[in-house]
Order: sequence, then C-alpha cells, then structure tokens
Amino acid sequence: MGHEIWAIGVDLGGTKVKAAAVDAQGAIRRRLEEPTDVDRGPDGITAQIARMVSELRRESSPSLPLGAGVGVAGQIAKDTGVVRFAPNLHWREVPFRDRLQAALNLPVVIANDVRAATWGEWLHGAGQGIDDLICLFIGTGVGGGVVSGGRVLSGCSNTAGELGHITVDLHGPPCTCGNRGCLEALAGGWAIARRAREAMNDVPAAGVAFLKAARLTGAVTPEDVTTRVVAAAAQAGDPLARLIVDEMARALIAGCVGLVNAFNPCRLILGGGVMEGLPELLPRIEQGIRPAALNAAAEMLSVRPAELHNDAGVIGAAALAFQTFAA
Repeated sequence: MGHEIWAIGVDLGGTKVKAAAVDAQGAIRRRLEEPTDVDRGPDGITAQIARMVSELRRESSPSLPLGAGVGVAGQIAKDTGVVRFAPNLHWREVPFRDRLQAALNLPVVIANDVRAATWGEWLHGAGQGIDDLICLFIGTGVGGGVVSGGRVLSGCSNTAGELGHITVDLHGPPCTCGNRGCLEALAGGWAIARRAREAMNDVPAAGVAFLKAARLTGAVTPEDVTTRVVAAAAQAGDPLARLIVDEMARALIAGCVGLVNAFNPCRLILGGGVMEGLPELLPRIEQGIRPAALNAAAEMLSVRPAELHNDAGVIGAAALAFQTFAA
C-alpha cells in the first residue's frame, strides 16, 4: 500500500471473524478470515483479533493504520464501546473497545455489525452519494441501518436500525425477541426454515415433493431444511416452497412500506443471504411498495440490491474508523 492512509476493518460474528486492510476508497488490500474462538471468551477473541491485525500490519504497508473499526453482532454502548449484549458470542457488558485498544495499541471504534455494513454500503456500495437511505439485510436474522440527512442514525441508546423487530403482523408467529409478528419472525432465515418444517409436518405428502425438489442442497430430513432448500425448491416450482416465498414477500413488502413511510428514503438497499438466494424478491418488493406506500414517500424511491456482499462488514467498519479518526 505504500505510505497511503489505510485502516483495519473487523467483522466479528458468532461463527467467523474477518479482518481486512482497507484503503480510503473502500478497497480491500488484504483480508483474513478464521472461525471465531467463541469458547475462549472475550480475552481469547481479543487475542485472536490482535494476532490477525498484526499479520495484516506486517503484510500491508510500512505506514501505520489510522485505526481499527469493529462490527460486532450485538448491542454496543456508543461512547464507551462496551458490548452490552452479544448473544452469539455469549457476552454481556464486555468493555471490548478498551481491551482491544490496549491489545492493538491503536485507536478502536466499535459498532453493531449491521450498522457497520450500512456504513459500507452508504460510502462505498449501493448508497454512494445518497443522503437519505435505508439498508435492510435479510439473512438468518433481519437488521438494517438508516441514513437520514447524511447521518447514520444511532438513536437514544445506540440501537437504531433494529428494523427486523418492527411488527408486521399483530397475530404473527413468536420472535426470538419475545414479541410476535416481527419482520424477522416472518422473513428471517431461521423463520423461513421453521415455517417450512411446520408445513412439511402438516402435509407429509407435500414434504416429500419439497425434499425431492431440494435434494441438490443435501437436505435429508425436515430438520435439514434451510432457506437455501426453500429457494431451491421454489425455483424448481415446488408449490409449498412457492407459498412460503409468497408469504415472505408479503411480509417484506409490509415492513418496507412502513419504513418508506416513516423515513422517506431516496434509496432502499436490500442485501443479506436470503436476498441473494432469492433475487426474484427484489423486484417483487419494489412493485409491492409503490401501490401501498404514500405517494409522496415513494415517488423518488429506488430499490437496489446491496453491492458489497460479504465484504460490507469489514469495509464499513474500516469506513467508520476513517470517519472517526481521520481528523
């Protein structure tokens, strides 16, 4: 990288930790990925990230990185970088920023992982040049971020962007958060798999056809049914899978209509593994929003797929480091 300015982006999830050397234009110059050392707790993960960052520094540039940004799948205290709760890591009230700064000897900023991905898409992906946008990521769970007036909204206690927990069906299925009918409980990957298993148990004959249509994914029993299975079966024309995808599309349209009416974005960016596995959803959602949303709220709206894919987290975390430390 010569002596140009660069930063480190880290995406810390329950199964994988990714770290990358990223330049000011959002280009990844070097990346590393490892299974997350969850069993060794916060100290073990701090040491793991420190080792990965040391390797990036050794191989990337003679100049020091500006700092490190870290996206964590959890709730983060804004001013202290304390991880309040990270269910996949089994962390509560971990002073992660201070520990990591001491281990790296670099300035560190910590953010929620989906908020970090929103920074990435806004500054270097599908949202470049747009001051009012919403990112909605539909994966195993559903999360997002809101950029309003050129600022990423953080909210009163730094949890803005929990878009998966807006209620779209008052009488809907239970969600992991304790509520019913959340967008995530109707359209998240775990919820689609649950819906598919329930449907197969209710109609065993349909389940046989379902698994036959999805056999290429390696599913053998109802417990093996995932979003990928549903997508494969739907694309093969399986009626049960098509029904599940239709229900999911309706839930996503309802959720997006609420978001568009509430925030009036110029652009709605849709990403995550479920969207990538079912690309047909994007035009369906866009077509569903227009007649249902307020005309004035939707007239300038464009709906786009996310562009950074699996790199949104590290690119966004590094972008946040640039925003925070480039004085």
